Amino acid sequence: MFTGIIEELGRIQSVTLAGNSGRIAVKARKVLEGTKIGDSIAVNGVCLTVISIQRDGFVADVMAETVRRSNLGQLRMGDRVNLERAMAADGRFGGHMVSGHIDGTGAITGYKKEENAVWVTVETEPEILRLIVEKGSVAIDGISLTVAKVTRTAFQVSVIPHTGEETTLLKGRPGDKVNLENDLIAKYVERLLTPGGSAVRNEQSPGMTMEFLQEYL
Repeated sequence: MFTGIIEELGRIQSVTLAGNSGRIAVKARKVLEGTKIGDSIAVNGVCLTVISIQRDGFVADVMAETVRRSNLGQLRMGDRVNLERAMAADGRFGGHMVSGHIDGTGAITGYKKEENAVWVTVETEPEILRLIVEKGSVAIDGISLTVAKVTRTAFQVSVIPHTGEETTLLKGRPGDKVNLENDLIAKYVERLLTPGGSAVRNEQSPGMTMEFLQEYL
């Protein structure tokens, strides 16, 4: 589990893919503190398992599903990436509950400055957009952000100077592909509200209905 509060900007040392899977090497410093082989580090919001640690970075395996769902396959040597270690059991949540399991990607379509903040517009697929709500939470490349506005095809977030300085979000260009993770609670709620989508698989289940609520609440 992660919080969406980025600890460090790393740099890609290499991305080696054979087909749609392979390995990624990341230059880093802070996230290496206390990290052991087998630990999890989120790279642009993608939870990866550390398989090797060097003095100035780490290596992780990347499977085909990760490449299909995220922007990791498009990274090149020297690209900056957002890094966060998995949250310690006694840590504090500074952002929101982020699993590191990417739902898909979106494209940045614009930046607009407003006083001390910058509005970022992200277009994405309807399957992802339907779980994004105004004033709800979303993770963009692993960054915990509050949704400011939602339209039919896109959503917007307002980025404060600190977030802009400490992450990659304002260092890109319109058209850049970003990883998106919907709010974890929203995904479970949708599952419960979908016919046949109860926690126990039952194709005859109508999902969460008023009759269900009256009977069990």
